[in-house]
Order: sequence, then C-alpha cells, then structure tokens
Amino acid sequence: MEEYILSNDFDVDELTEKINNIMSKWSIQLLDINGMNWAIYNYDMEVKYLFNFRVHYHSMDIRIKLEDLKLNVIHHIESLKDETTYRDNLINTSLF
Repeated sequence: MEEYILSNDFDVDELTEKINNIMSKWSIQLLDINGMNWAIYNYDMEVKYLFNFRVHYHSMDIRIKLEDLKLNVIHHIESLKDETTYRDNLINTSLF
C-alpha cells in the first residue's frame, strides 16, 4: 500500500491528475472517500493507495479545495465507462 500524507497546501490540479491516473488503472475498482481518508481499492478489496488529508477541515478554503478535488475525481471516474466506482462520505460526522 502506498500512503500519501497531505497538508493544507496540496495542489488540487496536481492531486486530481495523480488520483485520476491511479483510478484509470485496470486493477483499481473503488475510491472510498471517507472524511479525511481517501482509500483506493483493487478488485480484491485490498487498499492499494491511501490519501490522508491532515488539513484544517473547518477552514472554508480547505473545504472548497477538497470539494473541488472530489468533484474532479468523480467526474473522471464516471467517464471511465467500466466498473470503477466511488463512495462519497466527505462530510463525515466524526469531523465535527
């Protein structure tokens, strides 16, 4: 498993490209967006990539960046026309 730790200064475009490239691989099935932890699973439901956002979630700028990233990635996943999918729980109740 590859783990990425991200801070407040992450670049939305750069990270979008990285996640989209991963999601385009034939062996990847699911992006699970769960609050500040985004896990990417293969078809055996093993976590292959973990993006851990250690950010100030209550900052409006950070929330906008996360939402932009999420929408970019979801748009890409939906354009793949295969079994790749996602679960979206960015607004996790444990964050409050």
